[in-house]
Amino acid sequence: MQPGRRVGTIFGIPLLIDSSWFIILALFTFSNAMTLQRGAGFDAPIAWVAGLILALALFGSVLLHELGHSLVAKFQGIKVNSITLFLFGGVAAIEEEPKTPGRAFQVAIAGPAVSLALFFILAAASQVLALPTAIANMVRDLAYLNGVLAIFNMIPGLPLDGGQVLRAAVWKITGSRIQGLRWAANAGKTLGWFAIFLGILLYVRSPQTGFSAVWLAVIGWFVMSQASSYSRISDLQAAIAHLTASAAMTRHFRVVDANITVDQFNTQYIQREGDDDMPAFYASSDGRYRGMVLLDDLQGLERSQWDVTVVHYIVHPLTDIPSIAETAPLQDVIEKLEAHNLRYITVLSPAEAVSGVIDRGDVVRAVAQQMKVPIPEGIIRKIKLDGSYPSGLPLEAIVKSMGTD
Repeated sequence: MQPGRRVGTIFGIPLLIDSSWFIILALFTFSNAMTLQRGAGFDAPIAWVAGLILALALFGSVLLHELGHSLVAKFQGIKVNSITLFLFGGVAAIEEEPKTPGRAFQVAIAGPAVSLALFFILAAASQVLALPTAIANMVRDLAYLNGVLAIFNMIPGLPLDGGQVLRAAVWKITGSRIQGLRWAANAGKTLGWFAIFLGILLYVRSPQTGFSAVWLAVIGWFVMSQASSYSRISDLQAAIAHLTASAAMTRHFRVVDANITVDQFNTQYIQREGDDDMPAFYASSDGRYRGMVLLDDLQGLERSQWDVTVVHYIVHPLTDIPSIAETAPLQDVIEKLEAHNLRYITVLSPAEAVSGVIDRGDVVRAVAQQMKVPIPEGIIRKIKLDGSYPSGLPLEAIVKSMGTD
């Protein structure tokens, strides 16, 4: 989902509207107005106003549906970044995945539960309350639409809520969050392709179905494409889960004598390295690592002090800098790089010696190799220089959704 325009806040959750929402709002208004003119005999102006109200009420129901997901997530202590209304309905963007399959089920089922509750409430209101016939019919139609929304969303395939329920069930049975995601994503791709095929078939065999057949195919395409994205995420998560820090680390660091002066360090090492390929520097003396030398510290030291200050006095002990063990999961590497906003992280051997460093380019290379996906070294180099992952590869968010099985 691309971010939309913020129009307000609900329970502390930003409400966004994507530009595509106005397209579907106009289509729903038009469809409702035509139905009210033909079926209920409304005059054109009244039919259009009523059609707009019904369309807005439907999206109000969609908003309540997404709010159901969001409030359950917030109750579990999960931050909800936004709720966005767009062409295909709505989506709640939560900061991280629930920690257990039971909690994942609760978040997934909350939306359809709200829609089902609205169905019963509105259906009862249309029958019990003494409403004018036209209004009662509109309330009944809105009840019907909420019923359809609840049932449709329970189809077992991502990105639908039923897919999230299936994901939680497989996760519970197999004990693997990744397996749950993979099963639900594959189910979603199958359902999406089926809807595309069915929509095309209906249109070819009965052109009079027109918009309905095309819309079914479009929804199928959306479901298929979103499920494919989930499938790629599951593949990435599986690759990351199989890797440790040792698989990604490189020897792109230098060990310098802790007893040389800062001026000597600058002349003998920094000036000889390229600015765009500067390694990490560690200082040692008497056969022991004394710590890491951060180049920013040189900038904070008076230039006149460089020839009288030894490197030992500006090092950061290994116990004071973010580091990772060789055997640590790559997931931990990715999380620490982002949590501490590091260019690279130090990898320590079992003997607490520096065995390597890892930056984001190293992470991407290791994951690509695990997935047997060729990636040009030029791209890896760009990632290293930029100090960030490509926009199409949000590894931080992907790892955040992994949790621990």
